[in-house]
Amino acid sequence: MSNLKLSVLDQSPVHDNQPESHGLFTTVELAKACDEVGYHRYWVAEHHDTPGYASPCPEMMVSNVAHATKRIRVGSGGVMLPHYASFKVAETFKMLEAFHPGRIDVGVGRAPGGNPISSGAISSPRQTIPPEYYPSQTQDLIGYLKNGLPSDHPFCNATVVPKDVAAPPVWMLGSSDGSAEMAGVLGAGFVLALFIGTHDRPPEIIQRYRNAFQTGGSLGKPEAIIAVASICADSKEEAEFIAASHTYWKVQAFRHGTRDALFSPEVVMDKKKQLSLSDQAYYDETLATMVTGTPEQCQSRLEKIADLYKVDELMIVNVTHSFAPRIESYKKLAAQFNLNN
Repeated sequence: MSNLKLSVLDQSPVHDNQPESHGLFTTVELAKACDEVGYHRYWVAEHHDTPGYASPCPEMMVSNVAHATKRIRVGSGGVMLPHYASFKVAETFKMLEAFHPGRIDVGVGRAPGGNPISSGAISSPRQTIPPEYYPSQTQDLIGYLKNGLPSDHPFCNATVVPKDVAAPPVWMLGSSDGSAEMAGVLGAGFVLALFIGTHDRPPEIIQRYRNAFQTGGSLGKPEAIIAVASICADSKEEAEFIAASHTYWKVQAFRHGTRDALFSPEVVMDKKKQLSLSDQAYYDETLATMVTGTPEQCQSRLEKIADLYKVDELMIVNVTHSFAPRIESYKKLAAQFNLNN
């Protein structure tokens, strides 16, 4: 029996050509199912004005998911901190912690989470906070949550309420080594997103995080999670067919800057034939980064990833055109890993 903890990162995709708001309700439905079958965490993402994705407000989704579930930890994956004041983020998540003590995580990132126009609109009339402030923003967030800013901080006397609840842990998300040592120095958790891009992410990234870890921040010891895309089905061929929707979306988004709604796998099979040879190569490269196959095949590859990075928790990302194979994929993985026992 595997000792791996499995968690979920939900990007709130819009399924089955439904209206965008429908994706918000399928997030809650999926969260309830994942709570029942034994997943450890359920995190929700932030996407602004992004076709195919329904939620720009992870804090709203955290609240709804936590209210709809019983046991699972719930968090953001993540709040894109350069858009916001750390003090306000701390207030929001302290409130969530008050309603759901011991179940809330604060995941933060520095990507825009949308196109430049939407990013500008979020910040207007001020400018978006430059990315070089991200480390100090995260440090401030940790301090605000603990009501423990240094005495020489200009806002050391600003108090985040409610004061009588614990500070939820802060996690930093990264798709390369850029945030790893930073997370360690700040005493935060670290999530390495293998599902973003196809570039090499050597296991030394996690070791550098652990080596850099300093106590006194958000966590008492270094904690790392690997986030990976995975689709589990009755056969490898079926899983790759289901994965076609997200794979094609990534080709268009990352190669051409085009963000469309998710096409069905049947439509993608036709569209793939029309791609250039270099785009087809990128499609195949992207698909290869996903863990696809039968429950046994997925378990074997996921356990190898966990062993390579020396982590005891994986966060599964799963984006599909239709909702039914997506929820079924999570259920198959949970059963294969025997999560409820």
